[in-house]
Amino acid sequence: MSSAKTDTIEVSGLTKVFNGKVRAVDTISFIVKGGEILGFLGPNGAGKTTTLNMLSTLLKPTSGTATVNGHDIVEESDAVRRSIGYVFQDPTLDIELTGRENLDFHGRLYNLNRNLRKQRIKEMLEIVQLTDRADNLVKTYSGGMKRRLEIARGLLHHPKVLFLDEPTLGLDPQTRHSIWEHIQRLNQEKKITIILTTHYTEEADHLCDRILIIDFGKIVALDTPDKLKAQLEGDVVSLTFKAPEMIPKVHPLFEKKKWIRRVHLLSVDDNQATTNRMMNMMHGMAAGSGMTGGINHGSTGRSRMPKHLEKMQPHGSINQNSFSNQALGSKRLNLLVDDGGHRIPSIVKLVDEAGVALESVELHKPTLDDVFISVTGRNIRDQRGSFMEMVRRHRIMRQARGRQTHG
Repeated sequence: MSSAKTDTIEVSGLTKVFNGKVRAVDTISFIVKGGEILGFLGPNGAGKTTTLNMLSTLLKPTSGTATVNGHDIVEESDAVRRSIGYVFQDPTLDIELTGRENLDFHGRLYNLNRNLRKQRIKEMLEIVQLTDRADNLVKTYSGGMKRRLEIARGLLHHPKVLFLDEPTLGLDPQTRHSIWEHIQRLNQEKKITIILTTHYTEEADHLCDRILIIDFGKIVALDTPDKLKAQLEGDVVSLTFKAPEMIPKVHPLFEKKKWIRRVHLLSVDDNQATTNRMMNMMHGMAAGSGMTGGINHGSTGRSRMPKHLEKMQPHGSINQNSFSNQALGSKRLNLLVDDGGHRIPSIVKLVDEAGVALESVELHKPTLDDVFISVTGRNIRDQRGSFMEMVRRHRIMRQARGRQTHG
């Protein structure tokens, strides 16, 4: 048996490589304390779900080690599975069964006897406030109700650790906040250790004791939300320019000002770069295998890790050698400024004297979005859909073509 402490997760050098070249998770190490809510914050395709799949024994690591509740994820996989619950990103309920029947089926899989199943089902339905809908077919449930039922199912066997993969993805704001309340109550009342993945910074900020920021399969920051935001001393002034090609003209002016702590370039083409990276990966995949997030380190050179991530510069400061090229697809600069409210007139004057037109100026205190930008140089928002959604579409189209060919 492993010597790891119970009710904790210990990860050392965990790595997952697909097809010998797609490094989805890259030598990550961390510890989760008992009773803690740890958030994995990162864009789609960053390696969040792949990490959870390894910790839950659904994927075997390429290298590295990890223990969950004192059990090695490779050597003691059955013991790991018995001690965890998992709420998957994609719906896995049987919509032709009632809520109660879905829970009963899950309890049978975990060999809970009839009386214990009945007791646990009653308890879980009350916790997620679905008692009055327990005997309705799941296909009549709203999206939020289905998510609550999935959480209840994941808790039915009283796991010590609960994995939540994008628990509020696609839900409306009101339902999302309701799910947050359920997660917090479960953690506080049941003392369950929770790892959740999300690309919603406000969700991570609201729920998590600590946040692990992951990008391109690497951990780039790990601390409490308050400490992460406190690293960005000052105010954030966000400038949007009418002509992106003029940004290199004003950048040196900002660099000379001592009251401007950092300058961050926000590329409006980040999502296209992510899409290109994903498509390059899919192009090199063997049929039906190696489907996950990550980055292609193959010989094409089209999807290399950005230099700011290779060097892991503190707080993602701009690399002057590549600034001009990056600015070609950019419209925004974020300035970390001392006393931002009083500095805005000076900033606008600098830009105006340089003959550059501004579209907008915004001022706010540092948020987790700003932290993510600071440590990665990119915006976490991805409006083009998740990597797995793209893979599914790719697979469906390939299967459809196959049927047409053989039909």
